[in-house]
Amino acid sequence: MSSKSSANKSRILKIVLVGDGGVGKSSLITRYVKNEFNVNCFHTIGVEFLKKDVSYQGVTYALQIWDTAGQELFKSLRTPFYRGSDACFLTYSVDDENSFKNLQTWKEEFLQYAKIGEDQSFPFVVLGNKVDIDPYERKVDLQTAVDYCDKQRILHFETSAKSSANVEAAFMKIVQTIAEFDRSNYLSSNTMKTSTINLQKMEKKSDSERACC
Repeated sequence: MSSKSSANKSRILKIVLVGDGGVGKSSLITRYVKNEFNVNCFHTIGVEFLKKDVSYQGVTYALQIWDTAGQELFKSLRTPFYRGSDACFLTYSVDDENSFKNLQTWKEEFLQYAKIGEDQSFPFVVLGNKVDIDPYERKVDLQTAVDYCDKQRILHFETSAKSSANVEAAFMKIVQTIAEFDRSNYLSSNTMKTSTINLQKMEKKSDSERACC
């Protein structure tokens, strides 16, 4: 395939951020998409989303990044939007221990309503936001978060929407992970097709050999 045709390839990705209210989901998305930070950002009501196009290995990825309200009051509004997701950020704030403890509940809710079952290949990423705070305000240490993610076999980033630390890296890691998964599926599919063709050729050859004898 020529580089020109490869560059014209595109893929739409639906990415959802879930987590308790006030952990900074809206701020993370705004920082990534618009490179802005608003200290007076209000809680999301229901669901909102922003879009951003990125390129990776000759493919343009149109990211639809969905920000869901963290309050239980809005559960019925956010859960229908989980379906069709390509990736999910489980988000907590490093100065809020409860938001970290609730990550498993958020993951289970997402799995239930996204209808993806226990798909081990589905890309989850844990984001520990607000690492710009003073160290004495921190309630969730890095090792605790890493241990949780190791057990869950999912990626982890500590981020700051305020300073932009690791925000770009976290979103690009999602794109890379999905790109690698797509490539793996493509190669597997082609291998199966090749094997089927070869098997059919062998069967035809075997029939002709039997006819000759």
